[in-house]
Amino acid sequence: VQLVESGGGLVQPGGSLRLSCAASGFTFSRYVMSWYRQAPGKERELVATISSSGGSTNYIDSVKGRFTISRDNAKNTVYLQMNSLKPEDTAVYYCNAIVVKQYWGQGIQVTVSS
Repeated sequence: VQLVESGGGLVQPGGSLRLSCAASGFTFSRYVMSWYRQAPGKERELVATISSSGGSTNYIDSVKGRFTISRDNAKNTVYLQMNSLKPEDTAVYYCNAIVVKQYWGQGIQVTVSS
């Protein structure tokens, strides 16, 4: 199993970013996918989850209405569209899959700052 994130960077408050996670090594379309984040000095937290078909999604309260998780099963890719970004969204973001055990991507930095 391999998960590779891309799309992070530095953005001003109120801006947008789209994270991508390219998956390989398993039958992507059969598994729930998630995005987590970890800010400096804080525990890693679950941000959003999407069902295998993409028909069901869940978010933590702090990102509801601003973030959208989606997936393209033909491309083995899960996305996190982040709008109206705030400084408190600054963190390393991780893609996650549970395929017998938990797998993580390498993480990608998102920094929201003026």
